[in-house]
Amino acid sequence: MAVNLSPIGGAGWQFFDNDGVPLSGGLIYTYLAGTSTPQATYTSASGIIQNSNPIILNSAGRPPSEIWLSSGVSYKFVLQTAAFVQIWSMDNLQGLPSAGQEGYITATQGQTVCTVPFTYLLGSNSLYVFVNGSKQVNTLNYNETNTSTVTFISGLNVGDIVEFTQ
Repeated sequence: MAVNLSPIGGAGWQFFDNDGVPLSGGLIYTYLAGTSTPQATYTSASGIIQNSNPIILNSAGRPPSEIWLSSGVSYKFVLQTAAFVQIWSMDNLQGLPSAGQEGYITATQGQTVCTVPFTYLLGSNSLYVFVNGSKQVNTLNYNETNTSTVTFISGLNVGDIVEFTQ
């Protein structure tokens, strides 16, 4: 599963109450954006082990592990004290774009639809596409179809090397 580091609580965060005291035993609930439907977060970039929901902060007001979000999913975070008093709520959060991912495919004759070998944040200008080393321009040479697919405006040639980086 593709995951991206959370912009809230991601790695090394510390949370405080409204008086500036570390939020010992505080609770971070995670939901699908705009809803009260719980949404899983993950403890690492592997996207295998889920955090508890709510995530219970330690005595220093820190999450017990990193917080990673499913790529392409918008979240709502709700922070509460250990006594269930809400401190804040933030909606429509997505994971931070990953850096340094790359991959390539070899095109078939006339191919227009290509699967990107990793998931990226749609419309974030974080995806770079090259055909045989020549940089392609989004909306001029191709369109981002979804978080893992691009569609070229015109068909590729057999053997063209399409590189993807972010």
